Amino acid sequence: MAHIQSSTRIPALWAVAYGPHRPVPVRLLARTLLRVRAFARELALADHVPYGGY
Repeated sequence: MAHIQSSTRIPALWAVAYGPHRPVPVRLLARTLLRVRAFARELALADHVPYGGY
């Protein structure tokens, strides 16, 4: 699983994912979207590092 860095946090999505007054399915979907976005970002950046990334 990709590590979510501070630069990948989307304030609105982050609030939905970890806010106290949201239904559980909505929170799980938001957390999944955050993880997918973080993974896609890391995968895209892996092509730009000298040691190959993944």
